[in-house]
Amino acid sequence: MTTPTRLAPFPLTDPAQITDPYPQYRHCRETDPVHRVPSTDGGPDTSYLFRYDDVSRLLRAKQAGREPPPGATPLIPARYGTLRQVVADWLVFLDPPRHTLLRAVVAQRFTAGMIEDLRPRIERLAHSLTSELRRHDHADLVEGFAAPLPILVISELLGIPAADRRWIRAQALALQRANSSRGGDPDRRFSAAQSAARQLLGYFSDEIGRRRRAPRRDLITHLVTADPSGAPPMTDDEIAATSIHLLTAGHETSTNLIGKAVLALLPRTGLCEQVRSGGLTLDAVDELIRYDAPVQMVTRWMREPLLVDGHEIPAGSRAVLVLGSANRDPAYVPDPDRLDLHRTAGRHLGFGLGIHYCLGAALARAEAQIGLTALFRDLPGLSLAGPPAYADDLVFHGPSRVPIRTR
Repeated sequence: MTTPTRLAPFPLTDPAQITDPYPQYRHCRETDPVHRVPSTDGGPDTSYLFRYDDVSRLLRAKQAGREPPPGATPLIPARYGTLRQVVADWLVFLDPPRHTLLRAVVAQRFTAGMIEDLRPRIERLAHSLTSELRRHDHADLVEGFAAPLPILVISELLGIPAADRRWIRAQALALQRANSSRGGDPDRRFSAAQSAARQLLGYFSDEIGRRRRAPRRDLITHLVTADPSGAPPMTDDEIAATSIHLLTAGHETSTNLIGKAVLALLPRTGLCEQVRSGGLTLDAVDELIRYDAPVQMVTRWMREPLLVDGHEIPAGSRAVLVLGSANRDPAYVPDPDRLDLHRTAGRHLGFGLGIHYCLGAALARAEAQIGLTALFRDLPGLSLAGPPAYADDLVFHGPSRVPIRTR
């Protein structure tokens, strides 16, 4: 007789469970699919949802939004004013009607054509990184490839000069420390993020001024240029905040996607050979995201009560939608714990769903497809040189270090 898996409290804090949360997700899906966590500070309770149908329903529900209700603990303390100012203009934290207006303006410029134009540059950047890795017998995949590739790509998209990119990456990493799912001293994390926000706001404000004086073929110029459809132009603060958001969100999620994809593929030599011989298809990228999504959870605030699986999620409370669990739900896809690069993953939830579906999904797919294909073809002897280390974060989930042998 087997001993039942213990239902761990959420959010998970044990490093082993953060590294591999899927056994715990499965237990919750089967025994406690709407897992209620009472508040400890007088604020609203939190409900964690684990099943595909429940998570996809909440992602599209008009009763659930991104902006917290009055009285909820603010995402960022008031004393970090610049950080709050920048984050307040991020699409991911906005509800309609403001979200609708800003997203429409950005989406008209963040086009498939612009991403298609980037593909040759992504390929050149990927090969330049693998060329550098080949100079060393051992390396860290995250530091040497998974982290710099997305920063270089988003810098190309935004038109950031090559000389500024190392500094940009350092500020992006500092800004990400404000993520509430991170461990460590909150004041130290917020102070570092506040300093980065102040510097990035100044940097992009200067870049916006340069584009007004001398337009270029980059995203900042597109955001500055008047919209031919007659939509209200974005303010300089909105353009700067959007640029910072694209920089930080596009960097961390794509870094995690590449790192976790390599960890999933390397033990499966047959799949590695598939990638080397035939390249990685976009369907295969989607399967890698379904199998181990770089964003494991997203939050919604309930504007109205909603009944889910016989449980009422009350108005004013918080719902955490566990995307990683939903993507492994056997009610959504058969044999969900098996990685199958020939599977058509369909509507996985790794990029979300509904009005907040990831605006950079096409770019992330292109980076992963091109980057992983280059990595496995250019480094035929690629293998793990030791166990990976994971960041203490179950929202933006991925390895902080992956020791590899390059030949």
